[in-house]
Amino acid sequence: MPSVTSRLLDIQSRIPRGVTLVAVSKFHPVEAIREAYDAGQRDFGESRAQELAVKAPAMPDDVRWHFIGHLQTNKVRQIMPHVSLIHSIDSIRLLRTVDSEAARIGRTVDVLLQVHVAREETKFGFTPDELLAELPAQWQPADTPSVRVRGVMGMASLTDDNSRIAADFSEIARVFRELREGLFAGVATFDTISMGMSDDFGIAIDAGSTMVRIGTDIFGAREY
Repeated sequence: MPSVTSRLLDIQSRIPRGVTLVAVSKFHPVEAIREAYDAGQRDFGESRAQELAVKAPAMPDDVRWHFIGHLQTNKVRQIMPHVSLIHSIDSIRLLRTVDSEAARIGRTVDVLLQVHVAREETKFGFTPDELLAELPAQWQPADTPSVRVRGVMGMASLTDDNSRIAADFSEIARVFRELREGLFAGVATFDTISMGMSDDFGIAIDAGSTMVRIGTDIFGAREY
């Protein structure tokens, strides 16, 4: 079986300059994360607050931890000292909670707004209409000064139909562009589109992704 290092280097060779690779380390042990770190990887993705809170102190301080799972408001405090970027802001209430917790410990936290375009009802996020029409009426960036909204995150439908996957990613990118021209006009730090995983990151990059989240192709099957 190829090593974590060899798989990581292979993925890195297939990702163009300007696209950030988040190595999704959820359910994998610190030893595997350390191997990827020693090979030069610094961005790691976790989806459970408790797991992130345990792993972060065991790794060097220059790791950038990404929270990529559904985040409950009562778990925000647990990740706040460690997280660099929260990908999964799916409600104004969560946005305000992150802001208050960030302010409480005296830091500014980067976040992404989660866009729901996939056919599965189980996925979380704002619909495009909610982000483009309803959000500006209920929230402005100045309302949450300890949060910096960096862009959007989204997932494609769970399907083998590449045209459907491409359409989903194109819709996420469209929402990003309209937000950048509207609610976030003139905000230079609104610059991130997080989309694409092990099975579809090539399609996502073609659609404009600037950040991909890859786990299985780096770490192998998850260790539950």
